Amino acid sequence: MTIQYDPDLLHRMYRTMNLIRRFEEAAGGLYRQGALKGGIHASSGQEAVAVGVCFALRSDDWITSTHRGHGHHIAKGADVKRLMAEICGKDSGYCRGRGGSMHVAAFDVGSLGAYPIVASGAPVGVGAALAARMSGQPRVVAVFFGEGALGQGTLYEALNLAQVWKLPVLFVCENNHYAVSTPVERSIAVSDMAALASAYGMPGAMLDGQDVLAVYDWASSSIARARKGGGPSFLGADTYRFEGHYFGELQVYRSEQEVKEARRTRDPIARLGARMLEIGVATQADLEAMVGAAAIEVQAALEFTAASPEPDPATVTEYIYA
Repeated sequence: MTIQYDPDLLHRMYRTMNLIRRFEEAAGGLYRQGALKGGIHASSGQEAVAVGVCFALRSDDWITSTHRGHGHHIAKGADVKRLMAEICGKDSGYCRGRGGSMHVAAFDVGSLGAYPIVASGAPVGVGAALAARMSGQPRVVAVFFGEGALGQGTLYEALNLAQVWKLPVLFVCENNHYAVSTPVERSIAVSDMAALASAYGMPGAMLDGQDVLAVYDWASSSIARARKGGGPSFLGADTYRFEGHYFGELQVYRSEQEVKEARRTRDPIARLGARMLEIGVATQADLEAMVGAAAIEVQAALEFTAASPEPDPATVTEYIYA
């Protein structure tokens, strides 16, 4: 097989996907210990979508995220120490402990924030793209949302305006098959989600969201098109979340066997690792070293968080505008 990708790119992808997975596992451990303030929603199993899209973006491009956003932030380059501190409500976190898991923003790497209200990141992303256009900045915005957002009218308003104004937006639907506990086939009338984009005259694609290179290829071409003034694009990425809707959920709507089978056959990290071995850009020892490096980085984030102070109660009125 001919090597089609820069080996360094593949290594960075593999390292980052493992970093996301280890981060989510550590966050789950903190939840079980009672160390987190509030609930968290893990993106384990969905790493290929975040990495495939964000690695195609430039450092000055923007993203909007969701309640399941840790992977998006990390793929965009967020500091895992500050991110871990934020989900634990520490003063050293990205939002000084005010945002937590579902409201964290990392402006230093172009993450305009997580938006836990379903589909609410879409109009924000369109507004950011309009602001970039008006200020003459050649930025592209990637808007992430789950398939549950396809039932929200605000998403379609955002799709429409983005196309009317030919804004540089990538709409990325992470179809993990369950909107909380509702199977996708019981809530979405069409199986080809990309067909929804055709109603607004924009290009749409349905891809295997567990294949990071397929996602990266789509994102790269769509970003290039958007940056040249070609307007928005829509991706329906077929993925799967390995954890519950949130840590601690009973998951009575799907079987343990279904999840085990997905972990065995649809793990995006394992798929990329196998591809790298197949084309000869990494050895098994290389892959293991990258997994180990991710674990070390997450452990450092845990230690940083444990040593970080709680916000000073005297600062409770800071950052309040009304």
